[in-house]
Amino acid sequence: MDKTVEKTDSITSIKSLSDGALSTPRAKVLNATGIKSWPATERPRERLLQNGAKALSDAELVAVLLRSGVKGKDAVTLARELLSAFGGLRGLLSVGPAELRKTKGLGVAKAASFLAAFEIAKRQLREELTGKNFIRDPDSVIDYLYATLRDKKREVFKVLFLNKANRIIGEEDLFEGTVDEAAIHPREVLRAAIAHNATALILVHNHPSGRTEPSAEDRAITQKLQTACAAVSIKILDHIIIGDNQYFSFQECNIL
Repeated sequence: MDKTVEKTDSITSIKSLSDGALSTPRAKVLNATGIKSWPATERPRERLLQNGAKALSDAELVAVLLRSGVKGKDAVTLARELLSAFGGLRGLLSVGPAELRKTKGLGVAKAASFLAAFEIAKRQLREELTGKNFIRDPDSVIDYLYATLRDKKREVFKVLFLNKANRIIGEEDLFEGTVDEAAIHPREVLRAAIAHNATALILVHNHPSGRTEPSAEDRAITQKLQTACAAVSIKILDHIIIGDNQYFSFQECNIL
């Protein structure tokens, strides 16, 4: 018998056996990429319901929001890629609608789920803020301001409105863009304060650069608003600048 033919037949037989093995149900299970093929004790949704949200990793929590993966990737793998691309949960939470929808792997439904979840978290923080006594509990106010302003790409000028007991009764973003003396109009601040029936204000704005040192314009705006508010017996308790995990308080530094 021709040895070449015998060798070829052997290789063909081995290849056939190998192909047959890969087509078995067991091989298909091993090659499956969907989370549905995982044991129930390892699926993020089931683990969340069984053990609580704290038991899940950041990627697993994001995977629950995603609900499903994309072709060739399960939801957890896609979640890990998103967290890596945006620098973790903080970066992902700061993404705007347009950028989110352009992200590969996120269709309209997934993007909408993320945006809804982000807004629910912000509103919950806002509800907790209302009624807080700023003098007695400034830390919780700062936490809220971090969550809402820290990662903004543009400067936002926010005003917190307080009653006679120094409790927060409302807040508004009044100006956005370059915050300078020309852009901030005292009449708009006063109009909003009167609409909220406020007797005191906390001025807040962010520095997208992350640095919190007040500029000459920041000091001038504060002085201008303080003078305008004093004319109608409204006090400015503080002007807070939010940076990257740090803040500057005019009141704490005895500038106000």
